[in-house]
Amino acid sequence: MSVPTSLDVEQARPRLRELTVVDVRTPGEFASGHLPDALNVPLDRLVRSLPELRPAGDRGALLIVCASGARSDSAVRTLASHGIAASSLVGGTEAWAAGGNALEYSGGGTRPRAVWAMERQVRFAAGALVLLGLLLGLLLGPAFSLLSAAIGGGLVFSALTGTCGMAVVLGRLPFNRRGGEVRP
Repeated sequence: MSVPTSLDVEQARPRLRELTVVDVRTPGEFASGHLPDALNVPLDRLVRSLPELRPAGDRGALLIVCASGARSDSAVRTLASHGIAASSLVGGTEAWAAGGNALEYSGGGTRPRAVWAMERQVRFAAGALVLLGLLLGLLLGPAFSLLSAAIGGGLVFSALTGTCGMAVVLGRLPFNRRGGEVRP
């Protein structure tokens, strides 16, 4: 059976009970609200989780979810390269919630945990490092301006390759690991 590479909220909602939902955000983001019964397998651990995901994919369709759809698209491509068919939720949890659908929260609570989305964390960190490089360049010497150039180069590389090293590093910080992840 052919599996579409993406499903929008209207297509996914009626099929939710037959889908295995895999959220590829960090555990901290996952704790701030996720689709009902979703499993948390952060994108940086996806390949290591293939032995657990393969049987789930054999039992039925996998729906891969992130905040906006970018990381889930990447995860679908990674899974496809390992022979596991999956669909990405177009617009991610943002589109799910905007469509009036309920989110679950880690710990069974009804209030989301205040965690910035990874994209926002990356923008903040990159901006802060650029400003720090410029400030240090003005105060201590022009060589420190190379920090700003390195961050700019990293952002260009990230855009060209669709990868983000800074997101991987930020995802390993303690506040992005709290809440624990659920293994399939």
